[in-house]
Amino acid sequence: MPRIARLIVKEEETVYHVMSRTALDGYVIGDVEKDFLLHLIRQLSYVYFAEVLGFCLMGNHFHLLVRMHPGSKYSDEEIKRRFKLYYGDDEKRDLEEKGIPGLRRKWASLSEFIKEIKQGFSRYYNRRHHRKGFFWSERFKSVIVDNGDTLINCLAYIDLNPIRAGIAKRPEAYRWCSLGYHAQTQNRDRFLSTDFGLREFAHTNARARLAFYRRFVYEKGGLIPEVEDRSKGLELSNVDRFRFRTRYFTDSGIIGTREFVSRVYQGFKGHFSSKHEKRPRLIQGLDGVYSLKRLSEAT
Repeated sequence: MPRIARLIVKEEETVYHVMSRTALDGYVIGDVEKDFLLHLIRQLSYVYFAEVLGFCLMGNHFHLLVRMHPGSKYSDEEIKRRFKLYYGDDEKRDLEEKGIPGLRRKWASLSEFIKEIKQGFSRYYNRRHHRKGFFWSERFKSVIVDNGDTLINCLAYIDLNPIRAGIAKRPEAYRWCSLGYHAQTQNRDRFLSTDFGLREFAHTNARARLAFYRRFVYEKGGLIPEVEDRSKGLELSNVDRFRFRTRYFTDSGIIGTREFVSRVYQGFKGHFSSKHEKRPRLIQGLDGVYSLKRLSEAT
């Protein structure tokens, strides 16, 4: 069966949750490798039109929440500046005017951004471990994410990865996730954006937004005892949805308000073989958040 083409919104600011796994057995991405992968993501985000909102690097996979901006926002002078940033003082590299449109398209592309991250890391890993061959498994997953409440829920899910894996008790203690990066580096080089798309944040400074987000993560993850949801029975509680690996954040295709999912889906109807119109599905436990696909709660 042919693969469904990736859902990519063109010429519009769009947030994506990206996830990619290694093809190797075990937890092969160690601390040194995580440091390099983070360095690579950070450096490439300054070249590509990529606004990184959050990330989590684990032993066998990584998550990235990124807002891609259309190339039309950037002037020719900005393209030239980023070209120099990318190639440094390499005298053999000279950007001609006719090459600018191609770079504008490339640096606005989510696929090119992730491909360069994965290829750069594969080369590094193979050199370091004296090996050849593939490092990453199948193509990366990506979900289109609405701004606002959906975005901050998705980001919390990402930052709670080390808690779910049992390798940290608090996100701030794990330096390879968003909250860890904020806490341990004070967001060095302003790598991470705190524009979560929440209307109430319109006139709030970055520190206040981050404090609100941290409290949100602690509540969602049940890290504050008095707010932990201890619902009885077999149904997943709201805390459980973030403690376990819910598929809605990784496999839903499009996630957001009913209006957002419906609008974005209209641009991709031709991607699906189904003759029936897909309708947004309300996600239980996430007020006002809908998914393009009906999925099991957790795996």
